[in-house]
Amino acid sequence: MAGEKKKVLVALSGGVDSSTAAAILLEKGYDCSGVFMITSEQPDKAQSNAEEMAGRLGIKLHILDLRKDFENVIEYFIGEYKKGRTPNPCVYCNRNIKFGKLLDFAKDRGADFFATGHYARIIKDSNGNFCLYSAQTSKDQSYALAMINPDRLSNIIFPLGDYTKQQTITMASKLGLEIKDRYESQEICFIPNDDYISLLEKRCPELVQTGNIIDSRGKILGEHKGTHRFTIGQRRGLQVAMGQPYYVTKIDAENNTITLGPKSEVLSRKLTAENVNWLINKPKEFFDAKVKIRYNSKAVAAKVLPFENTAIVEFNEQVPAITPGQLAVFYIEEKIGSRVAGGGWIAGLNERHLLQT
Repeated sequence: MAGEKKKVLVALSGGVDSSTAAAILLEKGYDCSGVFMITSEQPDKAQSNAEEMAGRLGIKLHILDLRKDFENVIEYFIGEYKKGRTPNPCVYCNRNIKFGKLLDFAKDRGADFFATGHYARIIKDSNGNFCLYSAQTSKDQSYALAMINPDRLSNIIFPLGDYTKQQTITMASKLGLEIKDRYESQEICFIPNDDYISLLEKRCPELVQTGNIIDSRGKILGEHKGTHRFTIGQRRGLQVAMGQPYYVTKIDAENNTITLGPKSEVLSRKLTAENVNWLINKPKEFFDAKVKIRYNSKAVAAKVLPFENTAIVEFNEQVPAITPGQLAVFYIEEKIGSRVAGGGWIAGLNERHLLQT
């Protein structure tokens, strides 16, 4: 029907970002409704805030109990720690829950699009392909979105991609969307108070095992109470006094050991990424990119060599704390910004493959 408004389902978290994203879409003439997801057993103040925001916006709010679905996220989370890896549950959730379950929920209810308050951009190129780009501001969250199924980009809207966080807060205030007790999302939404150690030890008590802390030569430096308490590059809380800064350089869950070393031993130039998700046509040969190895790290110039479902990354300089279980995201610099070429889970360091320049 001509002139009919496009329908958008907006994920409302109870925070200022998602609420302002919904307000922007309403001002642009979209027919909006909201959805809030329950992820844990703990009573969540975010839900009441999301309900309040939906009321102020004048939109319907769906409440989805996804606690059973989040059991898969928790199993992934625990499984990575059992392997001595450091998981990234937000990336896993974005692919399988937010832009999986919630997007399917949107389609089932006749929505044309699904929107969130992420700071990223989706741009349609001259060939009609939908491409993911970093946000125009330092708040960029494209790293956490790199594993989204590329076929889903055409149904996603990110209204905040051109705004700074301060601009969003200012807009929210002008639109009457600020609340006295403004909610900010906790680091891991399904873990009360972000106490992941307690969750791991409750769900998987066998992780609590005393083991050796050693150096790269095998010398015993002390003891630990479980490899799940450590991550690559960690400096604080090591319970070992060395007279100089030491860092976690290796986590060996199979042998229950933690290896420490000076900063030089936590630097590397190569990694292998597995289960790569390409958001461009898969390259047939190596290409130049900037690569991020964690959400808050800077993107470092590198060469990326694709294989069947893996990729080898060789950085132009040494980078610290390449961490198995985290995500490596590949960016290609273009005139309109940094385009996400793809991403893959870091499987480990790679010293056997050398890229030819």
